[in-house]
Amino acid sequence: MSRIIAIEDFSSSELDVYARMTENQLVNRAEPDKGLFIAESPVVIERALDAGCVPVSFLMEEKHVEGKGRPLIERCGDVPVYSAPLEVLVQLTGFHLTRGMLCAMRRPKLPEPEEICAGARRLAVLENVMNPTNIGAIFRSAAALGMDAVLLTSAGSDPLYRRAVRVSMGTVFQVPWTYLPRETDWTQLLHSLGFKTAAMALREDSVSLGDPALNAEEKLAVVMGTEGDGLAASTIAHCDYTVRIPMAHGVDSLNVAAASAVAFYQLGRVKEDNGHEQ
Repeated sequence: MSRIIAIEDFSSSELDVYARMTENQLVNRAEPDKGLFIAESPVVIERALDAGCVPVSFLMEEKHVEGKGRPLIERCGDVPVYSAPLEVLVQLTGFHLTRGMLCAMRRPKLPEPEEICAGARRLAVLENVMNPTNIGAIFRSAAALGMDAVLLTSAGSDPLYRRAVRVSMGTVFQVPWTYLPRETDWTQLLHSLGFKTAAMALREDSVSLGDPALNAEEKLAVVMGTEGDGLAASTIAHCDYTVRIPMAHGVDSLNVAAASAVAFYQLGRVKEDNGHEQ
C-alpha cells in the first residue's frame, strides 16, 4: 500500500527531486545506477510503467490521489506519494503542463545497438540533435510512422530529459532506443548489421525522398543531423544515399523534427489495421 505524505511547504526536501535538482543531477553520471528521470502526466507515467520503468515516488495534486492518480498508485506498491495543494505545486515551473501529476523513476539500463537492430527494418539515427523538444517530437513521429528504433550519438540531447519525455507523449518508452558507440564509425556498424544508410541532406547529388530505391531497401537507417549545421560531411560521405525533401517557395529546409515526420511517413513501415504494410 502506497504511503500518502502531505506536503504543505514548497521548500520541503521531498520536493527537491521535482523542483530543485537539475537534469544533470538527475542523470547522475558519477553513479549511473542511481540516475533518475521525471515523467509528467498520467499518460506518460502509464507508458513508462508499461515499459518496466521503476518508480521512486509520485508528486500530485491532492484531488488526484483518489481520482485519476489512483490506478497508477495501485500499480506501484509502497512507493511514497507526495500530495500537495495546487497553490504549492504551481510554484513548480510548468506544473500546469503536467496534468497535475509527476513521477520520479529510475533510469533504465540501455541495450546495445546490436540488440536494438536485431529484427528491425527501419531505424532513425540522430546525429548530435541538441534540442529536447525536437528529440521528443522525433520520437513521437517515429512511434506513429513505423520506425522500429532510434539510435542517437552521445553528444545529442537526452531522450529522458523532462521536456523531451513530455513532448514525446511517453513514446520514448515505446520505441526502443540507445546510444551509438563513441569515437567509432557507426555507419560501418550499421552496414555490418545489414542496413543501408540514408543521410538527409541538401546536396547536389541528393536523391528525392520519393526515390523508389529507398523504399525497396529491406533494412534502411534514416540519418538526421543537428539543428542548423545538419549532418557532418564525413557522415554524409559514409552513407549509401544522400536524400532531400523536395521544397517549394524558396524554402531551403525544414526543422529537423518536421523533416523527420516527412521522412518517416515516406520511408517508415506503417501498418494498417488489417496488418498489411503500406
